Amino acid sequence: MKIDRTVVRSLALFDKMTDADLDRLLSHATSRRIPLGEAVFEQGQEATSFFLLLHGRLKVTQVTEDGQQIIVRIVHPGDLFGFAKALRRSDYPGTAIAAAESVALSWPTEIWPDFVEQNPRLAVTTMQTIGQRLDEAHTRIREMSTEEVERRVAHVVWRLCQQAGKREPNGIRIDFQISRQDIAEMTGTTLFTVSRILSAWEARGLVEGGRQKLLVRDPEGLSLLAEGGKE
Repeated sequence: MKIDRTVVRSLALFDKMTDADLDRLLSHATSRRIPLGEAVFEQGQEATSFFLLLHGRLKVTQVTEDGQQIIVRIVHPGDLFGFAKALRRSDYPGTAIAAAESVALSWPTEIWPDFVEQNPRLAVTTMQTIGQRLDEAHTRIREMSTEEVERRVAHVVWRLCQQAGKREPNGIRIDFQISRQDIAEMTGTTLFTVSRILSAWEARGLVEGGRQKLLVRDPEGLSLLAEGGKE
């Protein structure tokens, strides 16, 4: 089925392309709906496609050599992901799982060189994405090496507020389900520790959890914690 260019025209990646170039690009794309909890691809699987997230959220996990699962990235609408070819890999380095009902476009991996050549802005965006991921990895390594656990958790939740937060009268709500286990995997700590920290924050009025999407009731207080101050 032909994909309407208006679906992606508003994305910064495509806003300077001509209609003809955009139609040619989309002629190779396939739209895919990803139910909550379903994997788009799995770690070690042959990389046959690369993707652009249109709607929803994905979490990308990796299993380390000692069997520990960590969340290495959250994919947001407008993000490219799964471009193993750009990393000179033939397989996917992680598993991408839908953290909310999601929709993505996919292209065959073999057209990646032509895809980049025809869209120089894509090449720049890909380099920026890789650079951002490296910077995020270095930041997380530094945080895990030098910061106390509560501050690491505050950093993760505050970043999610900035990337996926929606303002409400009572604070900022992260617009997809994020579990305490997810936060533990993003901060290199245990579920018990994260549960203890979040329970203490709830008692102080910083956050509101439960079965709903996490609500940060005191964004300023959380930001202060993330920066190393005392709320």
